[in-house]
Amino acid sequence: MEFDKILLSHGSGGRLSQHLIQDVFLKELGNEILDELNDSAVISVVNGKLAYTTDSYVVSPIFFPGGDIGRLAVCGTVNDLSMSGAKPLYLSAGFIIEEGLGIDKLRAISRSMKQAADEAGVKIVCGDTKVVGRGMADEVFITTSGIGLLPDGIDISPRRICPGDSVIISGTIGDHGIAILSQREGLGFSSSLISDTAPLNHLVASMLDEAGNDIHAMRDPTRGGLATTLNEFADRSGFLIRVYEDKISIQDNVRGVCELLGLDPLYIANEGKLVAIVRNEAKDKVLSCMRKHPLGTNAEIIGEVVEKSEGMVCLVTRIGGTRIVDMLTGEQLPRIC
Repeated sequence: MEFDKILLSHGSGGRLSQHLIQDVFLKELGNEILDELNDSAVISVVNGKLAYTTDSYVVSPIFFPGGDIGRLAVCGTVNDLSMSGAKPLYLSAGFIIEEGLGIDKLRAISRSMKQAADEAGVKIVCGDTKVVGRGMADEVFITTSGIGLLPDGIDISPRRICPGDSVIISGTIGDHGIAILSQREGLGFSSSLISDTAPLNHLVASMLDEAGNDIHAMRDPTRGGLATTLNEFADRSGFLIRVYEDKISIQDNVRGVCELLGLDPLYIANEGKLVAIVRNEAKDKVLSCMRKHPLGTNAEIIGEVVEKSEGMVCLVTRIGGTRIVDMLTGEQLPRIC
């Protein structure tokens, strides 16, 4: 049986469901664990602590410059595990598929997920599919969960943030959100607007090898962007975080689009960047380590933790003024991760 589009009967659990699993998902994602097709994946038990996370992805459009919803789902879950200092090991993937989605699109998404998983060195070991009627989903939604192993002695948490700590970001901000906006709205901006979607676990591993628990906290600034991530750090630690506008790197094309549309790049989503809060004495070696990795070549120290507060973030502007950077209120860009 050959079909070029998803039918409601692909979600019935019968012959077409099996065809979809065998011909699309196993063909693109197969490995020795997933190929068993058990109701649950059986994986080896490890000693020590496990990190576990889950996330859902509803990006529109599902294909964009620099990636697609499949790559986004894998990288996003790998990165969430990595921000706790864990080594990502296994992922699950659940698909809510709209009737009428082209099989070729689903195959391309699955192939992209496999490529991203291979980059990260993880395996997708279990999953599920459901098919809903036309108009009930934007082509496809994906939910991924991940399990990772936390190395002994690693403790990455905002509660470890202290006055004097330095704030480091791994590169430019706003790339993902503006690439999505350009593609979705057909605005005709420069083709060089590319999402930064990437797995960060290898970068994090090198940072931990270099500095270990001198790294106090990490986050990937996805929805809500850098500003929201910094506010989360400030709120959970109870300290004031001060950052410097001239240290925060933004690509010229991203800055131009933001100025044209009245958007603040501090609140634009990223999918291949991390923010680390590190002990001041370790900032130079962490920065040097990050800059040696392809995903950290533009890393920069952008600020510091300074004093007790009620969870505030302040930005020192290019002209020497200071403004409070609050948590994102409302929505600048819908449906970007």
